[in-house]
Amino acid sequence: MDISKYFDWAATSPADPEILTQALQESLEAGANPSAVHSEGQKARLSFENARALAAKVIGVKPEEVFFTSGGTESDHIPLLSLLNREADSQGRRGSIIISGIEHPALREQTAVLKKHGFEIITVNPDKNGFISADSITEKITSDTLYVTVMAVNNETGCIQPIYEIADKITEKTKGKRRPHFHVDCVQAAGKIPLNLNYPGIDSAALSAHKICGPRGIGILVLKKDIKPFLTGGGQEKNIRSGTENLFGAIAFAKCLEKYYVPLNFEEQKTAVKNFIESLKSLPNCELVPAIRADTSDSTQKLFSPYVLQAAFKGIPGNVMVRALDAKGFCISTGSACSAKKQNRPILAAMNISRDIQDTAVRFSFGPLTTSDAIAKLFVAVEEVCKDFL
Repeated sequence: MDISKYFDWAATSPADPEILTQALQESLEAGANPSAVHSEGQKARLSFENARALAAKVIGVKPEEVFFTSGGTESDHIPLLSLLNREADSQGRRGSIIISGIEHPALREQTAVLKKHGFEIITVNPDKNGFISADSITEKITSDTLYVTVMAVNNETGCIQPIYEIADKITEKTKGKRRPHFHVDCVQAAGKIPLNLNYPGIDSAALSAHKICGPRGIGILVLKKDIKPFLTGGGQEKNIRSGTENLFGAIAFAKCLEKYYVPLNFEEQKTAVKNFIESLKSLPNCELVPAIRADTSDSTQKLFSPYVLQAAFKGIPGNVMVRALDAKGFCISTGSACSAKKQNRPILAAMNISRDIQDTAVRFSFGPLTTSDAIAKLFVAVEEVCKDFL
């Protein structure tokens, strides 16, 4: 893969070969089942627990709050599906779940399933700029609200959500009463913005290794609140996530967190993206999504991750722009890779973005290895495509 032409980091990041090689070697040296009681099993267990301890240290939480999973989706699902243990009332109702209208399909689609099982799903849509306010969440909380989920950084617009304010407002709203579980999807935030997952009121959070140069198939659920898992099995991970432990994945993820969890080039990336935005604004058919992103002042840009940028090009359908840039060797997308084959854009629809903009919007996403020179060359290619089609 030519990283200098890869701008789809939000879908997946190129893996760090040095870290994966080290992790593979360590896992080969401790090749037994970490749950086995013999000496080789205990050797593997020690390696696994060392990975957990390292991950916890980097994230800033306790080791006992770190659970390894198969990825971001499962980390989103485990606390949510635990609600299925709740008995329904005489009318088949189980309580309400509040979800933001900009969540990843991992949560959006799963809550739709829970609706069929007696849960009321309350969707809180963002404002026109893609932001969920704390008040819009708390005003929906009632005595039967069991769960609230709001992502930290949106995977299509890059909007940074006020998760700490939301946590505070939930605590304030429910003081002296049962407090709903507050879950945060941090898959697009880890390694992209500073995070404090030890913040009071954040009960659980999801992370995924392949978004920060790690392997696919390994994630972390940060869980600070006791839950009863809906899916059970062999009892691994304190019965929160049963299944034979992925030692290679755990070691690799921990090492990637150590190297990439704190953004490596945050200030440089902000400057490069601001310059990219200014260049895009020179194109007569380009509109930033949301429109406020065109304001490159520090006060506005600090509201967004500098690693995700969305823009629409009038007269050029998004999938056409993707293919045209691909022909030039550049990789971008129209949005979430999990929804790439679908024509609808639910996140943009939730923002009340016009259908024309939805159809012509594409996502540029960057990573710690993206250079300002590479972004400048990307703009030249985008400009050439625009000239070809207009």
